[in-house]
Amino acid sequence: MQPAKKRLTVTVDPHLVEAANRAVEAGDAESLSGWVSSAMSEKAQRDEKLALLRAAVAAYEAEFGEITAAEIAAVRRTDRSEAIVVRTRSTPRGSPHRPAKPKSA
Repeated sequence: MQPAKKRLTVTVDPHLVEAANRAVEAGDAESLSGWVSSAMSEKAQRDEKLALLRAAVAAYEAEFGEITAAEIAAVRRTDRSEAIVVRTRSTPRGSPHRPAKPKSA
């Protein structure tokens, strides 16, 4: 059995209310309350994951020392050099990087 829900009064930016109402109209949310509850749940989960990540970094740094900016930059360079491109950004026809399609006769 789920615990009883609690009524909440909040002030929200109008564009967020509009987004929630669009989600309800599109069938992506059951209700405005459901949309807000889902957003709050996602935020709570993200915050919990970030707290775990901070704890993991703190434990690592306690054992091995502070991670420096130079170490982070080195890892980024390595990641970029070892990355595999699976899809490229399309370039408009006729641009200098993509030849124009030949004309049919």
